[in-house]
Amino acid sequence: MTQTVEETGAGPATSKSSLLVLYLALGGLAFAVLQSLVSPALSTIGRELQVSTSDVSWVVTAYLLSASVLTPILGRLGDMRGKRKVLIGVLAILAVGTVVAALAPNLTVLIIGRVLQGAAGAILPLSIGMVRDELPRERVATTVGLISAIFGVGAGIGIVAAGPIVEHLSWHWLFWLPLVLVVVALLGAIFGMKESAVRTPGKLDVLGAGILSVSLVALLLAISKGQAWGWDDGKTVGLLALGVVGLAGFVLVELRVKEPLIDMRLMKIRGVWATDLVALILGFAMFGTFLLVPTLLQLPAITGYGFGKSVSQAGLFLLPTVVMMVVFGPLAGILNRRYGPKLPMFLGAVFVVAAFALPAIAHGQIWQVLASGILTGAGIGFAFAAMSNAIIESVPAAQTGEATSVNTIARTIGSSIGTAVVAAVITSNTTPQGLPTDAAFTNGFWVCAAVAALAVVAALALPRAQKRHEEAVEAGVDDLPPEPDEIHLLHRTNA
Repeated sequence: MTQTVEETGAGPATSKSSLLVLYLALGGLAFAVLQSLVSPALSTIGRELQVSTSDVSWVVTAYLLSASVLTPILGRLGDMRGKRKVLIGVLAILAVGTVVAALAPNLTVLIIGRVLQGAAGAILPLSIGMVRDELPRERVATTVGLISAIFGVGAGIGIVAAGPIVEHLSWHWLFWLPLVLVVVALLGAIFGMKESAVRTPGKLDVLGAGILSVSLVALLLAISKGQAWGWDDGKTVGLLALGVVGLAGFVLVELRVKEPLIDMRLMKIRGVWATDLVALILGFAMFGTFLLVPTLLQLPAITGYGFGKSVSQAGLFLLPTVVMMVVFGPLAGILNRRYGPKLPMFLGAVFVVAAFALPAIAHGQIWQVLASGILTGAGIGFAFAAMSNAIIESVPAAQTGEATSVNTIARTIGSSIGTAVVAAVITSNTTPQGLPTDAAFTNGFWVCAAVAALAVVAALALPRAQKRHEEAVEAGVDDLPPEPDEIHLLHRTNA
């Protein structure tokens, strides 16, 4: 006797899981858009608020600092108290911060709004944890690939949309428009999600959280302001030293406390540290292209190497990058189900190297810039999706939040370093009129290609499925045998 979909319950279950993915994706998209949307509009914001370029850069810096500090704390709270509960709180804070930023009458209020928005950095680890807990195992890899790719897509959309929004509306709409996504995601979390049953009872490691916060703030502040202050300035050197010493102290504390904020045993797992290294490197590369390509396109054509495009036109040239991220994110999930995360992560890193090597060799034709963007989108889509799946397959479910939080922090720090380094390369080679020279772009593309090549090496260090499981057991974070549907993968990928 044949059962109908309604009788089996597959229809409602599939519908609910699809809505879950939609709400999580909208929240992630809003966060990623807000991360990059203001960057192309900083000069406009600074002019209207009558503040200097150095001061207005705090609009970006405050966001990165807040996201880096709060992501591991909120990710850990999600593992402890319930991912849905914390996600609702995070989305509510993001909504409040977005309204504050949209209404900001001065720079101080705008920065406060951006700090509140940065709390949403925890959306990615919380979302991945909920997907792992709630969806059928056969859908996890593809769904995680989609959600992870959306974070890259959102960053690209932010760069693309900033120009038209500022030109036709005002910079305040940089916040009003994403607020719609935030509100829909918040309502979906409140009324359309159920709480995950997977918890890690315990207490929040307040000491560890404090040390990590100070360390990350010091490092990111030095990286973000190093160019303006001078890399040999006492403030820059002191903050870098404080950050490094603080991280070392954080590791020592976490190894000794009973309930650490981040279980440092996870860092012994090759599938974790190799993936975090890829995240750091590709975060650098992604924001490198978001800085190099629009700048090159907007330079006057009279220079002989610029293309004379407006801010809006330059943003449109990044659309192929965004589209490729959308396509290759889920595709990475499909490859992950068949071969594991190593292959799509390796392919993604190779594509990114090619994306920068091409314009480093020649960028005088528009097709070369477009081809670079297409390769960048494909590579980031592949790699970002594979990173999240590699973390999921390397740690137990109860530690997904903290492990993906670390990966998110690595990506954020990489983005900060990439922005600072590429900006320094561009400004170090200028014409008498203060415009970047052609050599500045060549050097910038080569720097990003060389850095991305390190991601290829890190991706190759990722263990295969059977080895990944063995290392997790040896590290003491997973004493269970593989799930039944993983056994087929383990046998097929064992080498």
